[in-house]
Amino acid sequence: MKIILNKNKLHELIHGEKNLGFVPTMGALHEGHISLIRKSVSQCNKTIVSIFINKPQFNKKSDFKKYPRLLKKDIRIVRKLNVNYLYLPTTKQIYPGGKNKKIKISPFEKKLCGKFRPGHFKAVVDVVDRLIKIIKPKKIYLGEKDMQQLIIIDNFIKKNNIDTKVISCKTIREKNGVACSSRNVLLSPKEKVIAGKIYKLLKNTKNDMINNKVDLKSIKRKICKLGITKIDYIKILNINKITKPYGKNNMYKIFIAYYLRNTRLIDNI
Repeated sequence: MKIILNKNKLHELIHGEKNLGFVPTMGALHEGHISLIRKSVSQCNKTIVSIFINKPQFNKKSDFKKYPRLLKKDIRIVRKLNVNYLYLPTTKQIYPGGKNKKIKISPFEKKLCGKFRPGHFKAVVDVVDRLIKIIKPKKIYLGEKDMQQLIIIDNFIKKNNIDTKVISCKTIREKNGVACSSRNVLLSPKEKVIAGKIYKLLKNTKNDMINNKVDLKSIKRKICKLGITKIDYIKILNINKITKPYGKNNMYKIFIAYYLRNTRLIDNI
């Protein structure tokens, strides 16, 4: 595996590669990231992983500062996965002229997490767009755990006729059902138990919620009793009817964002 710090060096190495898989990350790698990388390695001639903590997508400076930085551990993980290239760009390489404030993305950015994190999805799409322009991958691998992000990036890539295919990868969960996330390292053992109970409650009542046999208010009350700090939202959406062209079949998902102390967790079930 080659570790690349320089954009020009990267271009030299990957120039002419026709079946390149790309997994963008912010590090603090977990089983979810590992599953994305394995899928890319199995489907592509070569795979490149990037680690870049993208400051513009954080709404609070404190969140950016406390984001886990585990580079040595991450390098060890990636090295074991038959990855060809690990790209570790600097902020200057990604943003030589500053952020793209004019970037246009789906109105879905203002729903769910977008209501509570203004500008977040524009910053995410901006950095992914920049990385794609540098790397020019055939495929980009994104996790369904961040479903809103995945839908928005996929819509942007298709609308702008970018020659990169989004490969959607299933959410990987810990033994108690909690979706793997870099933020999970910030949870206490007790909080992990609570998060597991929330997942089970939503999974077990999903069909009843979709069929209006149980109302969301009663589910919110049950979740609050489990010991969470705050719920940002809990919504049922048909993900095939969010961005055009709409899918023929209905596919309902429960979306949730909540806090355990200061740690914000999201999921979709």
